[in-house]
Formats: sequence, C-alpha cells, structure tokens
Amino acid sequence: MAKAIWNGTVIAESDATVIVEGNHYFPPESVNQDYLSETESTSVCFWKGTANYFSVSAEGAVAQDAAWIYREPSDRAKNIEGYYAFWRGVKVEA
Repeated sequence: MAKAIWNGTVIAESDATVIVEGNHYFPPESVNQDYLSETESTSVCFWKGTANYFSVSAEGAVAQDAAWIYREPSDRAKNIEGYYAFWRGVKVEA
C-alpha cells in the first residue's frame, strides 16, 4: 500500500499505484481532493506531455505545486492519465 503524506496527513493511499521514473502515480479515486488546490503551473515532459500542478495543504502548511497530473498524456503515457504524483516535501511511502 502506497501513501502520500503531507504534514502528518495522508493525502492519498492506494495499492494500485503506477510507478514511472521512480514516482508513484496514484489513481484519482485514491486522492483526497480536499487537500489539493490547482495552480496555474504546468510543465512539459518530452514523452509524457503537459503536467498540471496542485498545491497540497494540510494542518496549516502548504506545499506549493507539490502534486501533478497528466490530463491528456501522450499515447506512451496513457497508463497514468489522470493519476496524481507528489514531490516537494510530500512523502510517499510504499
């Protein structure tokens, strides 16, 4: 079971993550949306496509742009379409 934890709060939990380039991508239904707020940030991966970012907030602490998803990934990354990954202090335990 993989968990994404920010400031002592479990943000996501799943036994069906997909690992890509060392990152656990969590299915959307396993992520508690109450802790996420979408930002205007994006980035482009040459093989996955454009990522959209979310800040993660819990217990008064905010991790800016600490979660991302690929809403419309390239054909090579369709297996993570709509899945969430975390970084910038959000601890992922597997």
